[in-house]
Amino acid sequence: MSKYTTGEMAKLCGVSVRTVQYYDTRGILTPSELSEGGRRLYSEDDLKRMKIICFLRDTGISINSIGELLSGDDPGSVISVLLEQQEQLLREEVNERQAKLDMLDGIKRELKSVENFSVESIGDIAYAMENKKKMRQLHAILLITGIPVSIFQWTSVILWIAAGIWQLFALYVLVFIPYAVWITNFYFKRVVYICPQCHELFKPDYKEALWARHTPTLRKLTCTCCGYKGFCVETYGKEGKNNG
Repeated sequence: MSKYTTGEMAKLCGVSVRTVQYYDTRGILTPSELSEGGRRLYSEDDLKRMKIICFLRDTGISINSIGELLSGDDPGSVISVLLEQQEQLLREEVNERQAKLDMLDGIKRELKSVENFSVESIGDIAYAMENKKKMRQLHAILLITGIPVSIFQWTSVILWIAAGIWQLFALYVLVFIPYAVWITNFYFKRVVYICPQCHELFKPDYKEALWARHTPTLRKLTCTCCGYKGFCVETYGKEGKNNG
């Protein structure tokens, strides 16, 4: 069985020699034996114990508590719970960092399409990126509610053409008009536009927004704040991004 000196223990566990010696004086890591010259020698079990102590210290547990924990009847159960908590914390940290990386990646991609780069441009892109998930959810609602209406539409058209049954199409028109009014109001109440000129959020005139040229992320509008006319970035949110 391997034997480790104080220095070797310190190196294997990433701590100082004084730390190993300190744990000895506190009675939580006693060496298995002493050499003829009086040097501390640690076993494989001591090394495992040392690694557990280092882990517990990293989780913020005090030396006194570690001593009590390791001298208890069932330290393994408690350590198991601590390991699960530590794993959960690390996973959350990884997810948070991944979210930040995704946002940075998105900003870099969006900046390539910005003609007049400025600090405000980064702010606009960051704001749109933060609300991207809500915009996807909003588009999903439009898609989910629109599919049954589209099926109803094509079914009624086919029956009218193939069998001369026009009544179903008339019913479709009666259903579609209130649906179209509702879904349009629902959508435009939940989106705002970022002006690339003054970088303010604004809500355009309803009729202008409805008939404006647009892409999935842009709409050609007149900014109500500075009068700029051109494509503005569509995003989820409320007015007043830069005022509050």
